[in-house]
Amino acid sequence: MDNEQFRDWSRRAADWGADYRAGLRDRPVRPAIAPGEIFRSIEASPPEAAESMETIFADFEAKIVPGMTHWQHPRFFAYFPANAAPVSVVAEYLVSAMAAQCMLWQTSPAATELETRIVDWMRQALGLPEGFSGVIQDSASSATLAAVLTMRERTLDWQGNKKGLSGQGRLRVYSSDQVHTSIDRAIWVAGIGEENLVRIPVAGTYRAMDTAALEAAIVADRAAGLLPAGIIACVGGTSTGGTDDIAEVAAVAKRQGLYLHIDAAWAGSAMICPEYRHFWTGVEGADSIVFNPHKWLGAQFDCSIQFVRQPEDLVRTLAIKPDYLKTRGHDGIINYSEWSVPLGRRFRALKLWFLLRAHGLEALRTMIRNHVAWSEGIAARLAEEEDFELASQPMLSLFSFRHRAASGADCDEHNLRLVDAINNDGRIYLTQTRVDGRVAIRFQAGQFETTAADVDTAFTVICECARFPKD
Repeated sequence: MDNEQFRDWSRRAADWGADYRAGLRDRPVRPAIAPGEIFRSIEASPPEAAESMETIFADFEAKIVPGMTHWQHPRFFAYFPANAAPVSVVAEYLVSAMAAQCMLWQTSPAATELETRIVDWMRQALGLPEGFSGVIQDSASSATLAAVLTMRERTLDWQGNKKGLSGQGRLRVYSSDQVHTSIDRAIWVAGIGEENLVRIPVAGTYRAMDTAALEAAIVADRAAGLLPAGIIACVGGTSTGGTDDIAEVAAVAKRQGLYLHIDAAWAGSAMICPEYRHFWTGVEGADSIVFNPHKWLGAQFDCSIQFVRQPEDLVRTLAIKPDYLKTRGHDGIINYSEWSVPLGRRFRALKLWFLLRAHGLEALRTMIRNHVAWSEGIAARLAEEEDFELASQPMLSLFSFRHRAASGADCDEHNLRLVDAINNDGRIYLTQTRVDGRVAIRFQAGQFETTAADVDTAFTVICECARFPKD
């Protein structure tokens, strides 16, 4: 592809993208295809000769797009959002065109220095105090792994990376059962072991950790010769929005000398609105915080910010400095590859810079406030319906509900069939979870271009599908 062809196809791809986004409401949110259908439509062997871009692009439209779930659809109410505001898509195109490797200051000075500035913009936007710095990771999973590795190294007096875990005491990490499964994976990868992730009982509307039980578990483990290393608290857990009392958890962490990491991957975006910051009162006591602008704020995936109170601990845990990665003649500069598990780094700060400037914080606050209000509204409407009940109360824009099954029918199976019927209808997309051991259907409003009318459509679809139970 020569430069003129590159120019032409870049324009055509941009036109396709704009048309695609404009027509999303006319598409089903999730494709109605059988497993293996796309796989069988792709040639079994790679081509020996070059094919024309016209042929390749036609196959993209005919074979790939019909098999996509449309995450930017305004009636995507499943999981959590993975928003890509159009301005962030434009920024990502520029990043892709430059194709820079941003692992060190010298490999892309602007990328490093913009990241430093943008992370501080976000610190201010979320109301975090001065003293927190941070890094843009690819996802909350990576940020949590970095936090777990740091708490491991601090507890082992920085000997884990050097000597390994063999012969060391058994490390213990504490959380509720409301945290994301990325915490489990971080515990696995860090070598701590699943059995050493201690699940603390929860209570209350937001299923917060019982902090008395938390401290008792830490004290008992230490008395038994184990090595308490850290606590992972959550604000806005994936299942029902589980949220710990951060001030109380931070007080326990301080008394016990433990590292505290807060997973606010989804709900953290809402903290740009001052009225929601009560959900993480005490956050200044954390050692590490993660939130994902690529979820609710509008930055295209991947874009996850990890704030840290002592960056030197993170760097001491993760930095490897061979001669070929040293920046000669410049001491004290930041090389963000030393703050991350991967060495290679994309230029993630650019899309946040574009996004924040193009929309401004107040427009983003309005979007989040609307999502919360609309979600609370549909929850109230469902609660008033005779055959529906709320399984969990709204936490920001997330709640869950159940439909009552016929007498003698299995309620779990009934609700699983209902969520399948809703999704097969195609107009909206929801997912299921379990609340207190029973199946429930999750609803969250968070897509960047969702309107009140889209939420009204969701209510209509839910009620229509529930009128035809197949128990």
